[in-house]
Amino acid sequence: MADNRMTMIVGVLALCVLTTTRGTGPDRRQLSMHLIPNTSSVPHDGDLLHVRAVGNNDTLHFLFCSLGAPTLLLVHTDTPNSTVEVNWTDFVARNSSSSLKVEPESSVQYSGAVVFSRLIEYDDVNDTATPTSDVFPPYNLHDFIWAPLNLSDFTALLCGAAPTFTNGSLCLKLSAFESEGRGQSLPHLLHSVNSSQLDVWLDGVLPRAPQSRFLLELQAVGGAYPLSRVNVRQSIDDEFTPSIFKVSEWVSSSNGSSDVLGFLQWKPVAYRKPCPILEDATPVCHSGPHPQMAVGNSSTLILGFFSAPQTIGLNLSFGLAGEQFYNKTRYLMWTMLMGVGPPPVDSFSSLVIGIMAVGLGIPIVLLLVGGVAVCVHKRRKAAVVSYQPIN
Repeated sequence: MADNRMTMIVGVLALCVLTTTRGTGPDRRQLSMHLIPNTSSVPHDGDLLHVRAVGNNDTLHFLFCSLGAPTLLLVHTDTPNSTVEVNWTDFVARNSSSSLKVEPESSVQYSGAVVFSRLIEYDDVNDTATPTSDVFPPYNLHDFIWAPLNLSDFTALLCGAAPTFTNGSLCLKLSAFESEGRGQSLPHLLHSVNSSQLDVWLDGVLPRAPQSRFLLELQAVGGAYPLSRVNVRQSIDDEFTPSIFKVSEWVSSSNGSSDVLGFLQWKPVAYRKPCPILEDATPVCHSGPHPQMAVGNSSTLILGFFSAPQTIGLNLSFGLAGEQFYNKTRYLMWTMLMGVGPPPVDSFSSLVIGIMAVGLGIPIVLLLVGGVAVCVHKRRKAAVVSYQPIN
């Protein structure tokens, strides 16, 4: 009898867990992707890609440009009917800060961009993973020779090389999403409908020293509220990114408010192989954000959209003291999200919640059933002792 009751209670508990974690379907956006201008007759000095993600009451415009340093611009409007207008002649000539506009301008709620400005290599002779005087001349990404964008299924792949590269390339892959989900490969970042993902990797580039390590310089560009601070959140769950219990978020907020307007999000890990496993992970550290001079002529997209932007710089370093040097595999891959509103927050999956519920629930059920059984047994024994035979 007790066993049947326990089975029934555990079954109800599992059903409640599955019902609770199933939830409702996520919001969706309607995506479209096209190059500007949409013609092959324009000489290729670089590309401008427009990804339009339309929601019920708003639109996200992602603009990815390889004219100059690679730049990703995000503009959020409060209408599903907003459009991007480009005066291509002025845009390419860099003659006007209004050569690229989002109309109606009054609908713009947030705009921010990230510029991939420099790749820095240093000779870590003493294996400290700290750049010292042994820093080589940096690779300025606006000097790279970029191949035409390769578009497929709402992804855009951009690869290029410095004129001094004898081999290898630096690649960036933009992925846009219709609905909430998770990246297919490590670090399996959770994305929302309000974000896109950018993978960055260095592949096959010959290092200038056997003990070379690299840093990547990012520049956040915005109007009144650029990305200004980096928050590091702790987690107790490493289900999707094994051994990583932190997430870094470079966020924009208005006048010191806790409300996030826009963000870059990443986990402090990179990988040394294209199809990584846990053993291929290497730590990523970031410097503190600091104001910089204007991006200037390094990014055509910044010059075409912003009139008086603020620029905040940040460096990402790959590897720690005692870790393998870049020369070991000659490959580094790092992943980030860019979006508006609060960054996605990881939570336990249905499987983990189910396991936890059963793992914690069964002992509790056993204690309850055991306690009931003991009480019933004592009551029966007391009842037998209480009645004496009458002679």
